[in-house]
Amino acid sequence: MRVSAVVICWNEEADIAECLESVKWCDEIVVVDSESTDRTVEIARRYTDRVIVRPWPGFVAQKNFALEQATGDWILSVDADERCTPGLPDEIKAALAGAADDVGGFSMKRHVWYMGRWINHGGWYPDRKVRLVRRGRARWTGTDPHDKLEADGRVEKLKGELVHFTYRDLNHQLQTMRNFSDVAAAEWVKAGKKFCLFKAIFHPPLKFLECYVWKLGFLDGWPGFVIAAASAFYVRMKYVKLWERTRHPAARPPEPPTSAP
Repeated sequence: MRVSAVVICWNEEADIAECLESVKWCDEIVVVDSESTDRTVEIARRYTDRVIVRPWPGFVAQKNFALEQATGDWILSVDADERCTPGLPDEIKAALAGAADDVGGFSMKRHVWYMGRWINHGGWYPDRKVRLVRRGRARWTGTDPHDKLEADGRVEKLKGELVHFTYRDLNHQLQTMRNFSDVAAAEWVKAGKKFCLFKAIFHPPLKFLECYVWKLGFLDGWPGFVIAAASAFYVRMKYVKLWERTRHPAARPPEPPTSAP
């Protein structure tokens, strides 16, 4: 059973080498780059000659394109800021050797390193994702930027993990939230979603409570609080941007009143 690793990237020179180093056990590595302006492509070509550079069509479309380029019997999809843990390759090989015909994919836990610690609560762990699928029996679905890999067939669970180095610092996190909220709001507009003041007011605090209380984010200390607060802020950003994109253009304001003599 040949295994292909596929990675999509854009300006990931700080992470791409460690990512590809962690999947070099695969029989093939395919990198799809979205016209990076840094050294991402140069670094990727040290690990594989299957580096494809093409314009960015969106998360779902780019990841489906990457799946289509792989030639292995099984495809492992990882992001540039993710790594296979040391025991995962051997577990994958053993699982594939015994996989029944009706198994279409495998899921694995994803462990996030954030603000100097591993995050174990708040909805960020175990964060199980389908990432290993049979070629030709899976597609990326969902709405940008929140994609999901769906397998045609039974999905089994692996014990091994991917590790995720999600944000370099707060500025990087805020930049990512701005970009993702832009994409999410645009998708809402395309789907005909209408702005709702009630949801815009109450959804963000509920999101904070979900992450910090219901999903035990408080057990992760200060980083857990930051995650919950940032998640609430991200939700609020999406509603504000939806309002900006769907409201009627404001009429020209009237001239200021003339002062009485």
